[in-house]
Amino acid sequence: MTQTYRTLRLTRASKGVLDVVIDAPPMNLIGPELVHDLASLFGELATTQDIRAVVLESADPEYFVPHVDLTKVADYTAEAAKAGGPGDASLGMLWHRLSELPVVTIAKIRGRARGAGSELALACDMRFAALENAVLGQIEVGTGAPPGAGGVQHLARLLGRGRAMEVILGSEDFDASTAERYGWINRALPDAELDAFVDRLARRIAAFPAEGVRTAKRVLNELTLPPADAVRADAIRFRDLVASEATQARVKTLFAQGLQTRGPLELNLGDRLGDL
Repeated sequence: MTQTYRTLRLTRASKGVLDVVIDAPPMNLIGPELVHDLASLFGELATTQDIRAVVLESADPEYFVPHVDLTKVADYTAEAAKAGGPGDASLGMLWHRLSELPVVTIAKIRGRARGAGSELALACDMRFAALENAVLGQIEVGTGAPPGAGGVQHLARLLGRGRAMEVILGSEDFDASTAERYGWINRALPDAELDAFVDRLARRIAAFPAEGVRTAKRVLNELTLPPADAVRADAIRFRDLVASEATQARVKTLFAQGLQTRGPLELNLGDRLGDL
């Protein structure tokens, strides 16, 4: 890899496997710097021949990626546009690009993965989470807007209609055990076992003939990935409603209570949304 990244730490874990650690203090919010770095990384991975599998994780044990930085929506959207062009100026299309990469991508989740952070994990090929501390949530409807970066599309396909309705319309937090049972993640593993399990799986896949892995992934994507136009439509709906008076009023209340700062609100955001 040739790029320099401000919010990502890259390590060659073993032959053919790249570990990518999100490290964007104070709490891994999705802002312009992180979007810029992820877009650059995806560009490199689209053409690499020596990376077969990528493991995405967080440097912060409390937050995988909690959600977007709501003070910088225009800025991170502009960075997404640079990666995909004006017609694809959305996180949803950037995450869709991640899903279509020829490498195999695995999200290793500790801490909170909510909103677009959950959607980032959903865009990966597989998701494994720490049983004791992983928390997943699609919180958007609780603020007044639908998920806009692929969450509706992926969760409907993975969970089925009823459970996707529960997750998206309820906007609650889900522990790793329930997320596993619902199909949101592949497995919930004890924290002490998570690293070794994911490392072994990534190395195993990376050791197989590359064209066989890539072809199998491509066929599975054709069967299961949402079409790009559906992702674009979700992004438009999100942008329209996130700017509405109702959403802005709820977000203002959340900021007054400590949104986007480390503390009780962010740790328990799913519960607090129901109290607004």
